[in-house]
Amino acid sequence: MSMPLLKREDAPITYGDYLNWPEDERWEIIEGIPYSMTAAPSTKHQTVLGELFFQIRSFLPDDAACRVFIAPFDVRLPEKDEADEAIINVVQPDIVVICDPSKIDDKGCRGAPDWIIEVLSPFTSSKDHIAKRLLYERMGVREYWLVHPLDELVTVFVLGADGKFEPPVFREGKGRLEVAVLPELMMDLDAVFR
Repeated sequence: MSMPLLKREDAPITYGDYLNWPEDERWEIIEGIPYSMTAAPSTKHQTVLGELFFQIRSFLPDDAACRVFIAPFDVRLPEKDEADEAIINVVQPDIVVICDPSKIDDKGCRGAPDWIIEVLSPFTSSKDHIAKRLLYERMGVREYWLVHPLDELVTVFVLGADGKFEPPVFREGKGRLEVAVLPELMMDLDAVFR
């Protein structure tokens, strides 16, 4: 798991702090705690990520309301209406799909994306499974995928009407998998894990 490298007792780390850090370093802030993302992903991780992005981008027409972005891409998750500089949750998911164009700006996304995909690595797996899952549920992310490149497994969380993730669906990396947010899209898992 990527570990926090900075911590203050007096106040949480914010997006305002983050903007002053070196540009060649990648960080995420969850509940005011920064996590370094400096370890380079494996070749398998990048191959799986590239195929997922390719399938989603190929599905979405150029004039679609929904847009797909690949990391590094900042997603700011405000608690209420606080200024960007005061936000204590800033993540860089591997892939995000945003269907509300008003959430997209020059800094990335402000507010919950509709669909987030994290391709797991040994350095981020526990953070993605626990801290990010809880954060994404609380912030209203409609669909969250955890993609296990080595195990060739996909775990899917879909937000229920009660604002909580329904029990996860586990899929072996074979065949086609429907996307709840984009029901016409059937992801080809054979191609993802080829």
